[in-house]
Amino acid sequence: MEKNQAFADIKDQVAQETIPQRLPHLGQQGEKRLPGWRLWLPLAFQGLLMLSVPAQPAYTYLTGKTVVLQTRPVDPYDPLRGYSQTLSYDISSRETLQQLPGWKEVAKHPGDLQSGTSFYVILEKPAGSKADAPAAWVPVAVSGDRPENLSGDRVALKGYTSKDGWVKYGLESYYMPEDQRIQVNREISALRYLGC
Repeated sequence: MEKNQAFADIKDQVAQETIPQRLPHLGQQGEKRLPGWRLWLPLAFQGLLMLSVPAQPAYTYLTGKTVVLQTRPVDPYDPLRGYSQTLSYDISSRETLQQLPGWKEVAKHPGDLQSGTSFYVILEKPAGSKADAPAAWVPVAVSGDRPENLSGDRVALKGYTSKDGWVKYGLESYYMPEDQRIQVNREISALRYLGC
């Protein structure tokens, strides 16, 4: 019996030494709680981070200008993403851009423009349109620096040269369901047939 009593006394003593009577994080009366900002600051940061993802596209949508570009459909298949609508623009061709004022300043050596070189293509709104389709904006100049003080009927579109020799604008690929892609290709072909 004495052994059991001695064992119980040791057990109680160890329990009292290792387990605190009050846990400080429970915020019991007289205990110090953690400040609320330690919860709200990380949550606010995460919320701002999530809102910043669509901020630039939303800003462009709200303040940007709609520009119609002359396109040529290309029909690639990406095994990881499926079908996409890849568009080639008339302003993606170096031959088109070489005829514009300012090209010689951008391309230091005629016909030689290194991959990754960025520049701006200045587009002008056309006077009228044919049929029901809107007319494509016309390239009027090329500039190595971002143009300022453009008139209301002009915009500057930033492009860069790619390794394959084409000019890219970041507007070339759109991922969509296959049936929608086929319909878009038909509409583009019909508009090109009409001469738009």
